[in-house]
Amino acid sequence: MDERDRTGESMTQQDGEPQAECVSEVELRNPSGLHTRPAATFVDRASKFRAEVLLLKDGREANGKSILDLLALGAEKGAHLTLITRGPDAAAAAEALRGMLETGFDET
Repeated sequence: MDERDRTGESMTQQDGEPQAECVSEVELRNPSGLHTRPAATFVDRASKFRAEVLLLKDGREANGKSILDLLALGAEKGAHLTLITRGPDAAAAAEALRGMLETGFDET
């Protein structure tokens, strides 16, 4: 069963437990793109959540908890990414990770 609440979060059943899914479209604002330092920061933050984390760019999918996957996206400043989080803490993960992407990892 797939239901959407008023926040746009999808709730699905997996192994008898509700699993949230959050999907966000974001623009990468980091001046140097998703290079090694911000990718490592993203992976570190993503790994603190139980939720599955995916980033999509131009039809390619990357595991948000794998630095090699993120670097392989070749995401430059201004790239449009889809952030997908799935799991019990999907909403918190989406909020934290979306904020990092949208603020440019505090790099200027």
